[in-house]
Amino acid sequence: MAKDTASGPHLPSLSVSGFRGAKHLRIPRLGQVTLLGGMNSSGKTTVLEAVRAYAARGRDLDTLLAGRDEYSTSLDEDGDKTAVSDSTALFYGRAVSQDSEIVIGPDGAGRADMLSIKAVHPSNEQIELLGDLYRDDSIGSLVMQITFGNGERLTPLFLPPTTFGARKTIHPSLRYRYARRRHGDADLPPALNVEWLGPGVVTNRQLADMWEDIVLTDAEGRATNALAMVVGESVNRVAMFGSTTRAGRGPHVSVRFRDQATPVPLRSLGDGAVRFFAVALALARASGGFLLIDEAETGIHHRLHLGFWRTVLKAAQDGNVQVLATTQSFSCVRGFALACAESEIDQGLYVRMERSADKTKAVEYTEEELRVAAEQGIEVR
Repeated sequence: MAKDTASGPHLPSLSVSGFRGAKHLRIPRLGQVTLLGGMNSSGKTTVLEAVRAYAARGRDLDTLLAGRDEYSTSLDEDGDKTAVSDSTALFYGRAVSQDSEIVIGPDGAGRADMLSIKAVHPSNEQIELLGDLYRDDSIGSLVMQITFGNGERLTPLFLPPTTFGARKTIHPSLRYRYARRRHGDADLPPALNVEWLGPGVVTNRQLADMWEDIVLTDAEGRATNALAMVVGESVNRVAMFGSTTRAGRGPHVSVRFRDQATPVPLRSLGDGAVRFFAVALALARASGGFLLIDEAETGIHHRLHLGFWRTVLKAAQDGNVQVLATTQSFSCVRGFALACAESEIDQGLYVRMERSADKTKAVEYTEEELRVAAEQGIEVR
């Protein structure tokens, strides 16, 4: 059967230079749903982070650093030791000098459509805007100049001044909001909608935040159906309870089955149930934007991979969500290949990341190549 042509992904291709471990990286084509395979340290997560930074128009850098515990130590205005985000970790080789630059955007696009993060010596006027956030020390006096289109924002680079341990800490999100208030980013284009699911355990607070956005909408039913794929068709209802319950617990999800009088905690049903449910919620919240999933196979039994990707492909199409996910599991790749072959819409793409010396390369597999590999058990991770 001939496949329909989708309207196209929000980011049809990707070019990354100077970011993390990617000196130069090109992915000529991205699908509505793109699965990235490859060995450890091949650049899979770097691609997800690059897309996240691009979608946020450079506003989400501290979150990327916090996710990898990338902090350095500085001194606050009282001379006390303070933990700050180590922005040098964003640059290739962690080596930053005047005019070091990160560029992220569609492959072959002009500068106006690319995110640029450049280390510069600020002008006197810019130093005045930065105020006491700017530190003229012996390391370099550099700041990050973030540009997208005609918009620009300055933010401190905070090069690590020393290696001693921190006694006082400031959460990076608080420092980011403070820095933004000082010099603003009103000229930058609006951020695109983006959701991120890492390989770690999804917290109850994260589930609660996502649930609040989809409860009493059609997405609530889709999330319940996704959960039923894992734990059985007898799922009747799902509900979120807060800290006001008699047990005095924080927010948590409970599931009611048709043949049981008492609801059970979602977490008692296993990691796979939590992961499926979280992905369904994230897909709903990412409508019109991006969903980025690091290690998609986390907590999901190999027999459920086909159903998992069926759910993702359909929800991505229905909600106009571009999904990029990573995996190290062949059964996950196989489930993805089979789900793509079933779909009447040509939207799935598998890319294997390869790294040699300082070069990162993306190898695209056509749907037919991926289908044959899945059927024959050919290793493509």
